[in-house]
Formats: sequence, structure tokens, C-alpha cells
Amino acid sequence: MLALTALTDRIRRAFPEAEIRFREPMARHTTFRIGGPVSALFLPRGEEEATEILRASHELGIRPLILGNGSNLLFSDAPMDLIVVSLRGLKTIEEKGETVLVAGAGALLRSLAEAAAERSLTGLEFAHGIPGTVGGGVYMNAGAYGGEIRDIFVSARVLTPAGRIRVKSGEELDFSYRHSRLMESGETLLSATFRLQRGEESAIRERMAELMQKRMEKQPLDKPSGGSTFKRPKEGFAAAMIDGAGLKGYGFGGARVSEKHAGFVVNEGGATAEDVLKTMRGVIRRVEEVYGVTLEPELRLVGVEL
Repeated sequence: MLALTALTDRIRRAFPEAEIRFREPMARHTTFRIGGPVSALFLPRGEEEATEILRASHELGIRPLILGNGSNLLFSDAPMDLIVVSLRGLKTIEEKGETVLVAGAGALLRSLAEAAAERSLTGLEFAHGIPGTVGGGVYMNAGAYGGEIRDIFVSARVLTPAGRIRVKSGEELDFSYRHSRLMESGETLLSATFRLQRGEESAIRERMAELMQKRMEKQPLDKPSGGSTFKRPKEGFAAAMIDGAGLKGYGFGGARVSEKHAGFVVNEGGATAEDVLKTMRGVIRRVEEVYGVTLEPELRLVGVEL
């Protein structure tokens, strides 16, 4: 707690209006609507403030968790001795040249796709319905409907654990399925540059609307979830296996495998992290029995273990 006090004092001296929330429930900041209180949540309003928080954290021996839109996360229900830094304030989107967009880590992917459409730029249609931010999208190489972040990625400005800003290429981030090197490097993405192609705005919007309609028809967007619960196994598709194992509607407490899309565990109301974990464990066990395939979580688990 001494380190947190020192961090708080330092940030408030530099940024008197800094927003810091103590014992903040993470259920308020995640798409699952699940999560207990953390020691402190910092909500910087821009890159300068965010960079100072992260640099000061490093100097004080603190390793904060970086938060975007709160999708793809499952937090423990119990109080966590954890400092969280939300980058939602880093949401600028700028045009650099005719086909290049630069977006802050906290910009929503749907906002970036909309900005591209307004400029008649194609390549981001797949991202329009992904409920995450640019930072999270690059971090895990988000993708859908045949498109991935790496397809349009040029470079990223990152803050190293030592507090230095570096520019990283796609090759340096070593993208693969739902993975980038940021997962291991400890670097924090501040902004990313994307190269798109010229297109017709009407055709781009038509494609975006088509993909959103598919999402609405097939995914349980009306219920809180962390997004796709399991990674796609090499042997096929997680949702098909879960469905084939007869697990739609399976669950514990307020958590259930969605009746609409078996790849999602949803919060039917009042679900706890343990409800979700029990449901995931049962799904993994049953799919192993039926298909001999071990599903791996796509959700990032914080303060809990499968």
C-alpha cells in the first residue's frame, strides 16, 4: 500500500485533476459485468497522463493491469490487491496520408471502422462489431469473418517496462492467431498505425451492416459475456464441438453456455466468476470426452484459475 500511496501522490502532483478510484469493482468496467474491487483504478485522460502513471508505476515496482473496453476478461469476485490503468482516454483517431489511420490505444474498434468508412477506406469492416479497443485488438490480434488486425497493421508506439517509447513493426510484434508479442514483452501499446485501401463508402457500409446482422443473428449480444470463451482448436471449431456435445444451456449459477451460440458463456444475471469457471471446466471436460480435444480459454483470467 505504501507504493500505491506514493504513486497516487506523484500523479496528483503532476495531474491535479487525475481520476483515481479506490476499491473500484471491476464488474463496472467489464463486458461480463463480473469482478470484485481492485486496490485502485487509474483513468488517465490522455497519453501524457497515462505514460506518467506507467513510468511511475515501474519506478515504484508496481505492475499494473492495463484495461481497455473490458472485453475478453474474467476477474475474480474477491477483492484484489491490484492496480488497474484504463486507457480508454487515449481515443484519438487521426488520418495520416490518404490511406493511413493512427488510433490511440483506447479508441474502440467500431469507432475506428466507422472513421475508415467515413473516409471511404476499406479493410476494417471485420472489426466493426468487435467489442474491444485498438490496444486490446493489437494485443491479441483480434479478428472476425476472415479479417485480422495483422492484415492492416503497420506499426505501434509502445511504452517499454522501463518507460521508454518505441515504435514496433508488425514483424516485431510477431502476430499469430489471437496472439502478439505484447503478451510476453510487458510493453504497453499507446497508439497504432493502420494502412487501408480506397473503396466505395456505400459498399463498405453495406459490408459492415451485413457482418453486424450476422453477429446479431448468431451471437448473444443481448447478454453480458467476455466474448468468445474458447480459442479455436486446430481440430475444428470450439462452438461446433460444444454444441455437438449437447452443452447449449449448460452451466452453474448465473452462467450458461449460450443457447444462441455455444462458443459464448453468458451472464444470465448475477453470475459470479466461479459460476463461469465451473461452466468452463465442465465444457472442457465434456469436449475432451466426446472429441478428445482440449479447449483452451480465450478469456484472460485475472485473480482466478481454471
